Amino acid sequence: RTVTSRSNRYKQRNERASRTLWKTILRLLLLVVAVAVMAGCVLIGRGYQMYQAALTQQSLESKVEEIQSDSGYTELSELPEMYLSAVVAVEDHRFEQHFGIDLIAIGRAAWNNLTTWSLREGGSTITQQLAKNMYFTQEKSFIRKVAEMFMAFRLERTYTKDEILELYVNSIYFGDGYYGIGDACEGYLNESPIEMTDYECTLMAGIPNAPSVYSLTENPALAEQRQKYVVRQMVKYAYITEDQAQTITK
Repeated sequence: RTVTSRSNRYKQRNERASRTLWKTILRLLLLVVAVAVMAGCVLIGRGYQMYQAALTQQSLESKVEEIQSDSGYTELSELPEMYLSAVVAVEDHRFEQHFGIDLIAIGRAAWNNLTTWSLREGGSTITQQLAKNMYFTQEKSFIRKVAEMFMAFRLERTYTKDEILELYVNSIYFGDGYYGIGDACEGYLNESPIEMTDYECTLMAGIPNAPSVYSLTENPALAEQRQKYVVRQMVKYAYITEDQAQTITK
């Protein structure tokens, strides 16, 4: 009996210790969740303030008119379909489906950033990139990212997908001082956008990802590598066939 009683007491102590441990773990998890929620609320609040401050300085309509008034502004009707498809394929293949942000891309980018302890990936859509180009700096910060998302929502509510794509290709930087596809075609190719060959369309679609890296005057070989990547993305998302890809060469 003494041995049995001692064994029971030992078992009860273990059970109490186990329950205490799990309660402590649960409390810690709840604390972590609470802190994360509070941090998220602060981040969203500060991002919204940045978004509102940007619109206070210049309204969205005024900013759009400013871009459209540029002498090099090029409408979608003046751009080859191959170029537009290449841009969407390489920058935001779910462009037609999302509402300003791509939750799948954001989730993937968040995971990669957490595992590498960096802000290397942004998961930005074409709409978010347009918002950044119009109002915000290139500095990588979570607050700016949230502000960019709010601006992307505003753009999607106010303009059509075609209008957003048109504004995007007219505001992106191509390196060497060229902003917008019109100026870039004139400067790099000495021709108007509508005259671009399929090769040139895929080449120009790849440059804005890293203008200083893929500049045609500084690094033509790297720009060529990027062009091949653009073509692969177009095949991957069924914009062109493998046979068509083989013909898009220099």
